[in-house]
Amino acid sequence: MSKPIEFVVFGEALTDFIRQPDGQWRALPGGACWNVARSAARLGIGTGYAGSISSDVFGEELYGLTQAAGLDMRYLQQVDKSPLLAMVTSTTPPHYFFVGDDSADLHFDPSKLPEGWLDAAKVLHFGCISLTREPLASRLLAIAGEAAQRGKRIAFDPNWRKLMDQPRYHVLMRKLLALSHYVKVSDEDLEKLFPGDGNALATLQALAPQAEILLTLGAGGMRWIKGEQIVEQPIYRVEVIDTVGCGDASMGGWIGSILRQPTAPVQTHLHYAAACAALSAARAGAYAATWDEVQALINT
Repeated sequence: MSKPIEFVVFGEALTDFIRQPDGQWRALPGGACWNVARSAARLGIGTGYAGSISSDVFGEELYGLTQAAGLDMRYLQQVDKSPLLAMVTSTTPPHYFFVGDDSADLHFDPSKLPEGWLDAAKVLHFGCISLTREPLASRLLAIAGEAAQRGKRIAFDPNWRKLMDQPRYHVLMRKLLALSHYVKVSDEDLEKLFPGDGNALATLQALAPQAEILLTLGAGGMRWIKGEQIVEQPIYRVEVIDTVGCGDASMGGWIGSILRQPTAPVQTHLHYAAACAALSAARAGAYAATWDEVQALINT
């Protein structure tokens, strides 16, 4: 019998086209929400990635990697629409744009989720550009609202992108923050989400009063915040290959630890969040570490 699906991740899966120094383009499967789902599944958490992908070569690659990560394939939808693409013209400094008018991600149909899925779910995750793309964004907010009413916990990683610089997104973001129990945000995200705010963290706390907040600080580690409580977590030092997907890995590690060892203290969950981020940084691309790999790093 398959394990119950306790963690359901909603949002985009896409293909990154990254311009190389020689002018060639390298295509890599990705997407912040898809990365979070893979990270949790690789830790042994019953996870479903609830999103829609294309049925072409790009979608088939995402399909295969979704299956390989151990995600429950009943949650993934494939449609005969164009793929969502991220064109990364520069990584230093970051510069990118998205190609996806009427693309597959926008055709996600909540009615096609497995029967009774919300009964089994404990945590639902939302984030990144899926919340800027209609009609998908409104569908996801409705799911979050219904789940919260049913007593489910909501996780949210804004994962700031340029598409979020619009009033409509900020309205939706505030609604989702009010529902959230777990919010992961980087120091760079905070600055961009609340430009000109002299105390963006306090603003975030006010908008998400019930949430535990995981503030990531790059090489400065991470900080868990709930009300006046603060717990610090330094980074695990590894040889860094790239930082692609590190934030997603930390989110997957944090929620994965909470679900796998729910009685453990906050510090334990932070160990797993930090170790998942470090193991991702030690590999090229958005690497999702296994439970054994994470434990080995924590215990070194």
